[in-house]
Amino acid sequence: MAVTIHEVARRAGVSVSTVSRALAVPDLVRASTRDRVLAVADELGYQPNRAARGLITGRTGNIGVVVPDVANPFFSAVLKGAHARAREAQQVVFLADAAEDPRVEAELVAAMGKQVDGIVLCSARMSDEDLERSAGTTPMVLVNRRSPGLPSVLMDSADGMRQAVEHVVALGHRRIAHLSGPVRSWSTAERLRGLRAAAAAAGVDVVELGPFPPTFEAGLPAADLVLASGATAVLAYNDLMALGVLNRLAVRGVVTPAEMSVVGFDGIQMSAMTTPALTTVAMPTEPAGRAAVDLLLDVLAHPEHHSGATRTLPSQLVVRSTTVPPLPQAVRADAPAPLEALS
Repeated sequence: MAVTIHEVARRAGVSVSTVSRALAVPDLVRASTRDRVLAVADELGYQPNRAARGLITGRTGNIGVVVPDVANPFFSAVLKGAHARAREAQQVVFLADAAEDPRVEAELVAAMGKQVDGIVLCSARMSDEDLERSAGTTPMVLVNRRSPGLPSVLMDSADGMRQAVEHVVALGHRRIAHLSGPVRSWSTAERLRGLRAAAAAAGVDVVELGPFPPTFEAGLPAADLVLASGATAVLAYNDLMALGVLNRLAVRGVVTPAEMSVVGFDGIQMSAMTTPALTTVAMPTEPAGRAAVDLLLDVLAHPEHHSGATRTLPSQLVVRSTTVPPLPQAVRADAPAPLEALS
């Protein structure tokens, strides 16, 4: 039988209302009394009624998380971190999938806003104007998206791309293909920014292809374009796309990495399971999920202190087996001509 608040009050020697305040609004209770109540509640295994607590605090104890594609392992890892931090704070996470559609994203935020205290919005596709409008009705923290006036947790995509470019350049590659991601994605713009700056600094040619959906299937036709470009290395928008590239290269009889070096992005678990294992830029996905919930809890507690607050987490190149120095040109004599020569 479940322990009641009356039993906690009796054991702690206080009133029921004092127990309620100690659990819901602890700052209103003397420290010694609060500590005694919390100790008794823990000892008895008391679980407060969330609905009743919500009537006192005006909070539901629920947090919403909206992602563009729940099937993408990148967002699964972010969600894992968010869940872990929410459990520590005794919050429940509601998850929604926006299907890479900014209209659906806006609808989900509006609907969830009635059931949660705040929302973590991952890789938002909405415009800044729509984000501002949504944030006006629901406290919100963005992950991998910067928008004026909104708190956000960012993963350093631009620096990750810099690391990837410098890696393949150090191996000797001088013509690099890049497979771009969704047009509305903040990460796409950041990765292009890092790519262009690093390529210019190194003095190498970059063939920009795309945009492509961030999926395995998109990597299949993208690989054909890479081969036609005359590049000796390809940097994919994400690991899923890179895995599609590896698959298509194998079908066409192209040996990876001897004839084509491939670099992914995100560091999803599957990137280490391929043969050869995929070189990738690992993103701090689980830490980002934890940080986003942590920031949202701060926003809920002190909304005036967090307008536009930003936390940036570093990315890290992970060198595996899909990147090696390019073959000498003589060996590549039968390689396809660059796209410019084909036009």
